[in-house]
Amino acid sequence: MKTLTDSELVVAIRAGSAEAADELFARHWPRAWKAAYAVLGDRTAADDAAQRAVERAIRALDQFRTDGSFGAWIGRIAANQAIDMLRRSPRDAPLPETLSAPEVYAEILERDALLAAVARLDEDRRVVVALRYWLDLDPPEIAEQLGIPVGTVSSRLSRALSDLREIMEVREP
Repeated sequence: MKTLTDSELVVAIRAGSAEAADELFARHWPRAWKAAYAVLGDRTAADDAAQRAVERAIRALDQFRTDGSFGAWIGRIAANQAIDMLRRSPRDAPLPETLSAPEVYAEILERDALLAAVARLDEDRRVVVALRYWLDLDPPEIAEQLGIPVGTVSSRLSRALSDLREIMEVREP
């Protein structure tokens, strides 16, 4: 039996194939989960975010361009879902009791500060940051996924990094 491409699976799902939906889900669940975990840093929350992202992607298949990368598309949806969850989470959540070393607390606080700063970025900039640094896509892949020129990706990344420095009050030497 021939293995279908993602685009062929999408066409089959649009025609009502539950088997195609199962295959597409199995193929891309790890990427969606990885994107959510990269943003949230919590396995349980990543499970929830990735599940919601897959559900959103399946419901929005009519918006997917079959000439694009389904993996990058669902990764972007998962990253956005996770960022939205991060935005809604309480900022003063207690640190886990199992951690004891001061440097571990400092690392958690730095990560949380960075995630909060990324969550404050405009959506266009937040998405390119998540795709570039959490999903390890290069600018041409991001450009293809978003349907924008590579130069636009580069300028959004540059502006996002500048915004992050300002939000986090990082001074350049």
